[in-house]
Amino acid sequence: AMHLLLPLCVLWLLPLAWTLEEDSPLDCVPRRSFPYHRDNAHLFHEEGVFNYSTMLLREDLDLLLLGAREAVYALDLKDISKKLASVKWEVTQQQKNECKNKGKDLETECKNYIRILHQTEDNRMYVCGTNAFDPECHFIFHTEYIDLTLEKKGEDGKGKCPFDPFHRYASIMVENNLYTATSINFLGSEPVLMRSSPISIRTEFKSSWLNEPNFVSMTQMPEGYMSEEGDDDKVYLFFSETAVESYKRVAYGVFLCSQGDLGGQRTLQKKWTSFLKARMDCPVLESQLPYIIQDTYRFCDPQQDWRDCLFYAIFTPQSDKSDLSAVCAYRVSDISRVFAEGKYKTPVPVETSFVKWVMYSGDVPVPRPGACIDNAARKANITKTLDLPDRTLQFIKDRPLMDQAIQPIGNKPLLVRRGARFTRIIVNQVQAADGEKYRVMFIGTEEGTMLKAVNYDGEMFIIEEVHLFQTPEPIKILTFSNLTGQIYAGSDYGAAQIPLATCGRSLSCMDCVLARDPYCGWDKDVRKCVFLSNSPRGLIQSVKKGDASLCPEADPVKPMNRSIWPRGNLKLRCPSPSNLSKTSWERDGSPVMASTRLQLLQDGLLILNATDSDTGRYRCLSVELSKAGRYTATVADYQVSVAPAGSGDGSGILPKARMDGPSVAGLQAIVGLLVVSLLGLLAWNFYKGHLPLPWNCTKKKNEEQTQETREQGGLDAYQDAARSAPAEDKPLVSGANNGRSNNHTGREESDGPKVSLPSLQYIDDESEV
Repeated sequence: AMHLLLPLCVLWLLPLAWTLEEDSPLDCVPRRSFPYHRDNAHLFHEEGVFNYSTMLLREDLDLLLLGAREAVYALDLKDISKKLASVKWEVTQQQKNECKNKGKDLETECKNYIRILHQTEDNRMYVCGTNAFDPECHFIFHTEYIDLTLEKKGEDGKGKCPFDPFHRYASIMVENNLYTATSINFLGSEPVLMRSSPISIRTEFKSSWLNEPNFVSMTQMPEGYMSEEGDDDKVYLFFSETAVESYKRVAYGVFLCSQGDLGGQRTLQKKWTSFLKARMDCPVLESQLPYIIQDTYRFCDPQQDWRDCLFYAIFTPQSDKSDLSAVCAYRVSDISRVFAEGKYKTPVPVETSFVKWVMYSGDVPVPRPGACIDNAARKANITKTLDLPDRTLQFIKDRPLMDQAIQPIGNKPLLVRRGARFTRIIVNQVQAADGEKYRVMFIGTEEGTMLKAVNYDGEMFIIEEVHLFQTPEPIKILTFSNLTGQIYAGSDYGAAQIPLATCGRSLSCMDCVLARDPYCGWDKDVRKCVFLSNSPRGLIQSVKKGDASLCPEADPVKPMNRSIWPRGNLKLRCPSPSNLSKTSWERDGSPVMASTRLQLLQDGLLILNATDSDTGRYRCLSVELSKAGRYTATVADYQVSVAPAGSGDGSGILPKARMDGPSVAGLQAIVGLLVVSLLGLLAWNFYKGHLPLPWNCTKKKNEEQTQETREQGGLDAYQDAARSAPAEDKPLVSGANNGRSNNHTGREESDGPKVSLPSLQYIDDESEV
């Protein structure tokens, strides 16, 4: 009975497994993928300059300030390919030598990487660079009449800017107060979270505060603005570090009182008295592996209270064995509640040297450790942190970690995807045609692409993926301008500027609606897919369901005539409209089945060794599913004819040579004369010695060996150059591996045995013989 039960269980579980596979959120592929093209974005790149990873929007000046390696650029905000001004900040030869003597690489590390770029209240720009492992800060001036100017007098950048250009860091400028999270020493072994002015405050150097952190981002929340409790503004820092309680890399959020924290009187003197941190969870498919944080974006609706602001965070696994990335969203009110009301953790020594952290269940001092000075504290004559009792300060010094973790909205990610890891994120809100507001996520990846994704009532949907840069460099920064409605991205290679939507890429109403892009809709009057805010009329749009039945009936596709000679080859092109659609072919209304002579390719149909039976009407159909239904459209229509043997008419037909008629005798006479002339010419050249006789080949060969030896060096150099020259990129048509997703554009498959295929020639539908 057990032997019968096992196969029955397998058969019963197979449909369930197939269902799970079909509904897996990991199969969330972009609906459209756009390979790199210069028209995808406005690009900026200057020869010899790399690492365009620091940006400052100066919307008041219509400028994008861009920090790169040893340079700062002022670019036109509306078209960043136009450089308006620039200033170089290069290290001296002496600084390079000192850096090299300390064991750093002369060509990469011993340069000046711009890392801090902020606007001050007097409209200057504050800039800091790694400066060959000797951080330094300056002010930059810019006016309408003066180019970018670097102030000659510099400031020490230690604690403000990282020494190492490849270490993660975070910084913000709030009312001329600079907050930074970086390392304060050359070795990178002393991490610090610091406010530089007006009173310098920093973290305690303890592993329970910061333990090998990877700083990610920092932002300020105006929680003190018109607060009934008399609260202070907050600074939030996000980072990953090795957790003291588990020795695993874990994501954390840190809470600070931004303005009123002046440090303690005796305990925590010139140290933060409000430093609290809590673990951030982003449960990815119930995985037990910890996911580390890579970037965050603060989104606030201007019409709502700060408590309704959200933090969007990117998470990736710390192991290279997994290629999953996730986006989780957190409410600021939930984060604030963990710090204001949550329990603390406390260290407990165990038998070994290991220290275990458990929930603290003892008495909590008053005022509450880590809390900002508010009206309740002021009533107790505690008007500033210098007045806090030592018991409160000692508690926060020893127990900065909260017991409760910060949970995402819905206790699950908004988006999970397998593939190139996520690196950066920004979020923009748009009101769609249905009146609802949707938050669209723009996500940069480590392969230089940008995803555009929305979560529609729990459904993950990726609208498109665009390759921004020619080289697949990770996107290191993303920012957005409300003034221009443009997104700006930076990588090692350069900077890119792209709009929120390119609706014109959809050429039909069905494609426009199935794209489910909240920025775009179909305008029936102009018969175009247009930007929603640019049209005064109501547009056809269905973002939640993708209901293409709302579209008017499309114009029929006009058939194209294609001809082929007997035993010839012909390719009929049919590019797939989207990654979510499937194409199929029919001839004279009947489905076309793949065979040795009819090969179904990813982008068309290949007819080989044509015969009369291949004549007919070929239609390529696209089928795409959405939540509203199944939609079919004709992508291409061809009328194919095969010419009878001997005919010389018809488009694309190779005419048969005529072998009879009055011209044959004359042609034969001409050929005879040519043969006699050629024989005479050869005899004359042999006689004069212009051509070597066969028995002279050996002598000639010996004479040439000496010359060959002399020329071998040059020949070898020529062959090496030929080998290193890139081969011309030509398409290869074969029946195998043509069904792969176009998400891997530009990569070559190198796994598995290599098979040598015979040369295959065919007539493309765009060229005729």
